[in-house]
Amino acid sequence: MTTSNHDHVFDQDRRRPGELRTLIVIVLTAATMVLEIAAGMVFGSMALLADGLHMASHASALAITAFAYVYARRHARDERFCFGTGKVNPLAGFTGAMLLALFALVMAWESISRLLNPVEIFFNQAIGVAVIGLIVNGVSVWILDCGDSSSHEHEHEHEHEHEHEHEHGHGHGHGHEHEHEREHEHEHEQSRATRHGHDHNLRSAYLHVLADALTSVLAIVALLAGKFFGLPWLDPVMGIVGAALVARWSVGLLRSTSCVLLDHQGPAAIRQAVRQRLTDLADVTVTDLHLWEIGPGIYCLVVSLATHNPQPPEYYKRPLASLTRLVHVTVEVQAKA
Repeated sequence: MTTSNHDHVFDQDRRRPGELRTLIVIVLTAATMVLEIAAGMVFGSMALLADGLHMASHASALAITAFAYVYARRHARDERFCFGTGKVNPLAGFTGAMLLALFALVMAWESISRLLNPVEIFFNQAIGVAVIGLIVNGVSVWILDCGDSSSHEHEHEHEHEHEHEHEHGHGHGHGHEHEHEREHEHEHEQSRATRHGHDHNLRSAYLHVLADALTSVLAIVALLAGKFFGLPWLDPVMGIVGAALVARWSVGLLRSTSCVLLDHQGPAAIRQAVRQRLTDLADVTVTDLHLWEIGPGIYCLVVSLATHNPQPPEYYKRPLASLTRLVHVTVEVQAKA
């Protein structure tokens, strides 16, 4: 935790794991995009064409993701950014979410158009290309590996909240147990900091690739149903279903990124930990507390305290030192009347 200096880089100048992964996925996506768009136009499959168009749009979105990583890293020490370039990450994620919503609308529009005005579909060729697209999308999802980190993030958040319930229930008299719990909590903090569950930029890239994988699966299902059961109308219907799911994902990403961009209060578990550790000190009352995210998984804290015996700010920062996600802490101390 930063306490004495005013370096506002917060490791944003380091290359993030998601940067290289995104570049690899861009290459795979662009190559498959060209193949699927051409095949969809030649073979007459709307589901396949929608899959290719999604790849085209998502290749652009992935390019935004890559640009955000590079920009944040290169401008991390730019003093014009008050708290570093950490919010470039959610800004790129928000942009990606907007693109996801736009592409969902385009997909739905084209699918409805094909439903009302059907065209001939060359099933064998279209199925073959759709399978290739699914393989590429599956590899891309594996490369980004965002889904696994999200599940770990939820698991650690739950355990973190449980810790504070346990700590609160023991009161102030068990100092040794408090210390043990804090060390345990510190391990959780470090583990969470190494994951990219808070990387909204990478989450955006992951959702774009997952959307591609979804449309590939729906395209294959629709094409098989059309070939073997005589249901060609299922092709555009699957396009509509895919559009609805992609739109839902985009809304979720818009909500999470907008909370960061609008300085929504940070996690309740961290706020509770801060309050508990400060009020464990003798004659300390927390009168005001603001916690907000300034980068992927890192937070700024401004807290006001009241006490009859004011101490230097460093005295109150010391109990918070093991909360590694707090990278910028400001303490205001007021004397009680």
